Amino acid sequence: MNHKPPASFLYSLKAVLWSFFGLRRKRDFDHDDARLNPVHIVIAALIAVALFIGLLILAVQWAVAK
Repeated sequence: MNHKPPASFLYSLKAVLWSFFGLRRKRDFDHDDARLNPVHIVIAALIAVALFIGLLILAVQWAVAK
């Protein structure tokens, strides 16, 4: 049996960030399918969305202030 150890949270965060920007290869999706922890994925996605919204708010404030 070829069982791989579960991925770390940082690996999950990296996978979410690459997927967030649409820069994942199919081979990477297939490789990650068995390793990624769903809880890590949800937490990493929430962090990524919060950062993205924060950047959008900062960009709007900067644009309005000028």
